[in-house]
Amino acid sequence: MAHSEIATSPLAEALARVGDRWTLLVVEALLPGPRRFNDLLGQLPGIAANILSDRLKRLEREGLLVARPYSERPPRAAYHLTAEGRELAGALRLLAYWGSGHADPAQAPRHPACGTPIEARWYCPTCDRLVDHEPDQAEVHFV
Repeated sequence: MAHSEIATSPLAEALARVGDRWTLLVVEALLPGPRRFNDLLGQLPGIAANILSDRLKRLEREGLLVARPYSERPPRAAYHLTAEGRELAGALRLLAYWGSGHADPAQAPRHPACGTPIEARWYCPTCDRLVDHEPDQAEVHFV
């Protein structure tokens, strides 16, 4: 069955674009600003150069980053997230929040101003209310 014939959820679509071991870590490394290839290699311990190169090309194809040349000989580029790439920051925060509940609490995301661990919550701007995750209280549909 062709990919277009398969009914997919928004989550499946997101995973198809960024759901592998290194892609989100590359995006996280680029959130503070542009980085060069060797800077990314140093910032992502354990990633092989060929894997990083592949992830950067894939993110560029997906429109999540742009490679801007800074040298012609040898050809070199700095990698910048696009606006769509920067939108992943929220998803990364949620994943980090979830991960902090299963790892060292000292690694929990914190508010830079006061150091308090940050809590992730669902909010409905129309109702101006927090949406609880209790099944009998609210329905959250991802489709």
